[in-house]
Amino acid sequence: MRFSARYICIIAVAMYAGAAVSLADRVESTPQDGFDAMRGSFQPAKAKGVHARYQWDLSGPNGGQWWIEVNDGTYRMGKGQIDHPNVTFRASDKDWVAICHDQLSGMWAYMTGRLKVRGDQAVARKLGEIFP
Repeated sequence: MRFSARYICIIAVAMYAGAAVSLADRVESTPQDGFDAMRGSFQPAKAKGVHARYQWDLSGPNGGQWWIEVNDGTYRMGKGQIDHPNVTFRASDKDWVAICHDQLSGMWAYMTGRLKVRGDQAVARKLGEIFP
């Protein structure tokens, strides 16, 4: 699947904007901090009618797997692997945290292979609306 530069920019900005604001004043943060920050930005109205599963596979010492399942205005989030994700994001733990701190452009990370996005493009874009 090919992604346009505009799409990658939208995904990177939308996905990480909320986390970046919440993490900006932390010196040491982990990927879990990014997911915790996403909880506070959930927009139930934007998730109405959405049925999607998102998976993150992060490498490195603080890496691991996280998932979010959106189901018609609600969500569940957890660690581990979710069955049949619609979209999978892959990066290192350090790159994820750098993106959250706005120290690494999500678009640059994608273009250089440091961020990999696999799956349904429309579903991936919707994540940024649900968790702005």
